Amino acid sequence: MKLLTAFLALASSVTFAADHPDTSGWKDLFAADLSNAVDAAGWQFDGKELVAKNHDTLWTKDSYGDFILDLEFKVAKESNSGVFLRSGDIKNVLAALEIQVHESADGSKYGMLGAIYDAMPPTKNAAKPVGEWNHYTITCKGPQVTVVLNGETIIDANLDNWPETGKNPDGTPNKFKKALKDFARSGPIGLQGLHGKAQAPVWYRNLKIKTLE
Repeated sequence: MKLLTAFLALASSVTFAADHPDTSGWKDLFAADLSNAVDAAGWQFDGKELVAKNHDTLWTKDSYGDFILDLEFKVAKESNSGVFLRSGDIKNVLAALEIQVHESADGSKYGMLGAIYDAMPPTKNAAKPVGEWNHYTITCKGPQVTVVLNGETIIDANLDNWPETGKNPDGTPNKFKKALKDFARSGPIGLQGLHGKAQAPVWYRNLKIKTLE
């Protein structure tokens, strides 16, 4: 049993190199005029870069179930944003998984860049320095959620391993009012606007999505 426990602990900390996909022919997550978005007034495209003007979350009108989402982002000092997945209620940010997008040096293992907010830390900090572009590939298929950051697989989560409300598999508490295994398996995707005390900017570009059969 001790050997098994040690093996599982080691496996959870291992980071695997991974390739980002060729997104040729994939669908733009957001149209250039944001006509396929909800609450678009707080966001705009500046050239090819999508930027927030206020704290509003930008949501897709469409719902997505199984998909691969590929995007790039850049943070400033004290930036705080995130990518929401398969929201069950866009009026409630805790009704969706959030993949964190912000400066990593906040000291919280569940809040650092690449984490599933309040649920699972990344296996390593693979972030580029502040001011440089990062690359996410996020895959959702059934209960499985995988996050590749800058060519490193940092999240490989099975939501069925969260069967209890308010509790993570490692025994730590979380803020969710529903067990993650019961979260919606299809819903809108969102980008969190200017968040946190600093209201520091964040930039997104090349947001592409491919639905899976």
